[in-house]
Amino acid sequence: MTQLTMGKALGAGLRQAMRDDEKVVLLGEDIGRLGGVFRITDGLLDEFGAKRVIDTPLAESGIVGTAVGLAFRGYRPVVEIQFDGFIYPAFDQIVAQVAKLHYRTQGRVKMPITIRVPWAGGVGAAEHHSESPEAYFVHTAGLRVVAVSDPQDAYTVLQQAIASDDPVIFFEPKRLYHAKGEVELDAPLADAAPMGVARVVRQGSDATIIAYGAMVRTALDAAEAAADEGRSLEVIDLRSLSPVDYDTVCASVRRTGRVVVVHEASREAGVGAEVIASITEKCFTWLEAAPLRVTGHDIPYPPAKLEKHHLPDLDRILDAVDRVLEEPSSLTGADR
Repeated sequence: MTQLTMGKALGAGLRQAMRDDEKVVLLGEDIGRLGGVFRITDGLLDEFGAKRVIDTPLAESGIVGTAVGLAFRGYRPVVEIQFDGFIYPAFDQIVAQVAKLHYRTQGRVKMPITIRVPWAGGVGAAEHHSESPEAYFVHTAGLRVVAVSDPQDAYTVLQQAIASDDPVIFFEPKRLYHAKGEVELDAPLADAAPMGVARVVRQGSDATIIAYGAMVRTALDAAEAAADEGRSLEVIDLRSLSPVDYDTVCASVRRTGRVVVVHEASREAGVGAEVIASITEKCFTWLEAAPLRVTGHDIPYPPAKLEKHHLPDLDRILDAVDRVLEEPSSLTGADR
């Protein structure tokens, strides 16, 4: 096991994928000599050369369009979108071409494109640098959508995404780039859990918290705080947002009977709404209370000095837990 930050784990995953398959090529703005704005691709240009680590113009639609052409020719392009809010110029390419070509050609054309997206907030960034656009892509048939939450998953799931014949939107929570964790670099990829499988990261019996990305750590903090008060909370990392592993989710909800879903994207029509609707359909007779969401607010992402009021935090999650456990909460007017 090796101690790595998530950023270094992502770089290691890219390096291993490029060593394993010479058809893996990287495209993005400033990913070559600079190593990317977050230095994820640092050192890869020197090792693999400018034909495989390609600095592109500042044109996201052109970058993804180039990736489509490379995929047609049998390559496995990995695109870096410099920041989450910069993905919108490529939206038409992704949803109208990348997601549909395999289906429309009856499988004759594969689109093994991985689109890496430094994603979400909590880093005090400027406008268009802290957005959570995952619901757009979850709604698009033909795309896999994943979100990692720790260095091991960053290393493993990125390689799985690159090896997949499906196009993958790969969300990386930028506030966790410097978070450290143990990474097993030599473990065979074939032995890893599939990227479409959710993970129980903490077992519990009183209620289930479902989260993904950076919110997994916040959910774990809430579970730790709840344990000090005698409550046992189970925490599930979804990992895959499309498809969702409802087998793991529903098994947990059927054990606990109560569920809180957490994400920092806007509330309206977010991933949490779909997860709760599906849980209600699949687990209705096991539910002891109505499922609840803890999300960002339905506003454009706020200025950096206000983002702490926008992002779900420990208090908001614990308040939702109080509500599903039918204990005093903010709605009853009682102080915790």
